[in-house]
Amino acid sequence: MTLLPKLAIVLAAFVAILATVVRFAFRERRLASTIAHDDRAGQQASDARILAVIMCGIFGGMLLALLVAWIVFF
Repeated sequence: MTLLPKLAIVLAAFVAILATVVRFAFRERRLASTIAHDDRAGQQASDARILAVIMCGIFGGMLLALLVAWIVFF
């Protein structure tokens, strides 16, 4: 397999990760708007879920960067 199809697969994986993070963040913010303004615990839990997904997306991006380096150099 040449380099172009391998990098196309990695690009598709990156777009999938990005789309998942954005979709979940917007979904969670929409659901968080229904939480009562005086419910601090609910708001903090919603923020924690968003941050957890963003951090998982960052780690997924780091793994994809390692994969690209391995594909290009080996």
